[in-house]
Amino acid sequence: MADESVKTEALQIIGMFQVLPKLVVFDLDYTLWPFYCECRSKREMPSLYPHAKGILYALKDKGIDLAIASRSPTSDIAKTFVDKLGINSMFVAQEIFSSWTHKTDHFQRIHSRTGVPFNSMLFFDDEDRNIETVSKMGVTSILVGNGVNLGALRQGLTKYSQNVNKIEKNKQKWTKYTKNSTSSEKTE
Repeated sequence: MADESVKTEALQIIGMFQVLPKLVVFDLDYTLWPFYCECRSKREMPSLYPHAKGILYALKDKGIDLAIASRSPTSDIAKTFVDKLGINSMFVAQEIFSSWTHKTDHFQRIHSRTGVPFNSMLFFDDEDRNIETVSKMGVTSILVGNGVNLGALRQGLTKYSQNVNKIEKNKQKWTKYTKNSTSSEKTE
């Protein structure tokens, strides 16, 4: 029941925004679930943060693709947990592997697999270094302190909308600038 009420509230939040990301990417450890999977056993039954499943279902209902970017040194455990939680089929891409690149390799692979431009992605992670690095790629990135929740979703969609609006304003300025410079070149 909790998942349904979270999903309903998440759908209301998503409905407040005219511009939505094409792809939402999630880290796993301390973002979707409250533990490091390398400290767990495949035999255990994992659990998600309380709002995570409802948010995932709401995004899927709105036609937004989902992906995973995790630098887990125990990708086998992480993948087993995603499967045990019944959320495996929700993701169009799952990049779960150990890396020193702060997830740039993960996002390059997600982009190659999905064709979604970086500036059309929204990313949630619990590590500041990943947020900083992925943001430089053009991905709207949100640092979560206590897992993905409705507040983080609202924050992420707000920041994503602001970033899209900045891009559009810059395009308009650039279009005006190039029109003005080409028209002044013609009169000379």
